[in-house]
Amino acid sequence: MPQTGKKFRAAATKVDRNKRYSIADGFQLLKETSGLRGTKFDQTVEVALNLGVDPKHADQMVRGAVVLPHGTGATVRVAVFAKGERATEAEGAGADVVGGDDLAKRIEGGFLEFDTVIATPDMMGVVGRLGKVLGPRGLMPNPKVGTVTMDVAKAVRDAKGGKVEFRAEKAGIVHAKLGKASFTPEKLQENFNTLVDLVMKLKPATAKGVYLKGVAISATMSPGIKIDTTEILARHR
Repeated sequence: MPQTGKKFRAAATKVDRNKRYSIADGFQLLKETSGLRGTKFDQTVEVALNLGVDPKHADQMVRGAVVLPHGTGATVRVAVFAKGERATEAEGAGADVVGGDDLAKRIEGGFLEFDTVIATPDMMGVVGRLGKVLGPRGLMPNPKVGTVTMDVAKAVRDAKGGKVEFRAEKAGIVHAKLGKASFTPEKLQENFNTLVDLVMKLKPATAKGVYLKGVAISATMSPGIKIDTTEILARHR
């Protein structure tokens, strides 16, 4: 719609596309530009990290999970595959749905009202049957990101509290949520630093050349803002 176009252009005029902003200035600018959009919903803030890796090689895959200090601002629905005492612990921690074969059958029948799936190791045989359903949606539990674990209570609390999973895509780019546009710039910056610091620590030993090639932040309906990597690289020398 013309009005939407005008609002986007108004926000875009605030951003110098040839400039790389400091982290603090970048989030302050994002706050200003997302506010110009006048949307009726709380926009999601994301970061894109362009890494010098080739994910086609297993030893260059960058993947992990981190609990953001201020959460993501989103309501996360958690499904847990567990039985006995672990199932009780999951329910006590706030899991939205807990089960075993019964839950698998519900999912096979089309039930997908959850955002994260957690499983105890002994239940992966059951979960494995759901690979064609959960895999394409990025929901398959994985020990590398803490979703295959015996400590299901902690996993549920982490998921509910703002845990973000990430992995490098084909082009070596990591996309991750940082929170909502309603967050203060300071909270968004702290979430950003927590996530980026972990990505930097996960640099594969086989990665050659420049590891962190570029960083950009954006809100759902606002222009992207490039971030200067100098401050990040200084913390990880």
